[in-house]
Amino acid sequence: MHLLPLPAFNDNYIWLLHDGQHALIVDPGQAAPALEALRRLDLQLQAIVVTHHHGDHTGGVAELREATGARVYGPATEDIPQPCQPMQGGDSLVLLGLQWQVIDVPGHTAGHIAYYCADVAGQPILFCGDTLFSGGCGRLFEGTPAQMHASLSALAALPANTRVCAAHEYTLSNLRFAQAVEPDNQDIARYLAHCEQLRDRGEPTLPAQLGNELRINPFLRCSLAPVARAAQQFDPSTPSSDSVAVFAALRRWKNQF
Repeated sequence: MHLLPLPAFNDNYIWLLHDGQHALIVDPGQAAPALEALRRLDLQLQAIVVTHHHGDHTGGVAELREATGARVYGPATEDIPQPCQPMQGGDSLVLLGLQWQVIDVPGHTAGHIAYYCADVAGQPILFCGDTLFSGGCGRLFEGTPAQMHASLSALAALPANTRVCAAHEYTLSNLRFAQAVEPDNQDIARYLAHCEQLRDRGEPTLPAQLGNELRINPFLRCSLAPVARAAQQFDPSTPSSDSVAVFAALRRWKNQF
């Protein structure tokens, strides 16, 4: 299996997974990058999977489907270009001969879902849209802090070697915020330096490794004392023992960072 991030817009990634003959595409906000890759690699598109309804994730769905005949899968409670097979947490599907699990991850949008496969060439893969980023998480456009915290906690419980395929190249800005939250965290400093080198070479910082995210991503570390103290410094009313309140304070801080 081969995993490729296809750049789109200014900072989106459309994910392409293929076995040399057949492919699936994740969150095609634009059709052109996906169609070019399919032609270049001589691949037949089997499926288009969508995590949420925002246009930078769905804008290319109709053109891709019409060009390839691929089947579309998307969140059951959101407005996805039709026809679309509705999916929700607890559902499973077989794509490219692999078993995928659907996880409900509301927060960024009300019906956001993620797709997880436990074994893709010996390693798990997570397509998480705009819920979990490397070093950060999505803004709360439709959900609540409690929902997003629960969604991130569910993803954090996946195996540590899971490849996190987020949909945006936000890593450097996220890590600079993470350093503001935990200035003494050397894992963040090392990872920021590594990612800066990747970007200087024009390479993506994704996919990320979930185990590393647990060490460097403040939104996955809300129950830890240094993170709670930082949230209180931003908003003194934040109760340090309430990880949802800590998350909410961090998200407000990040919104204005």
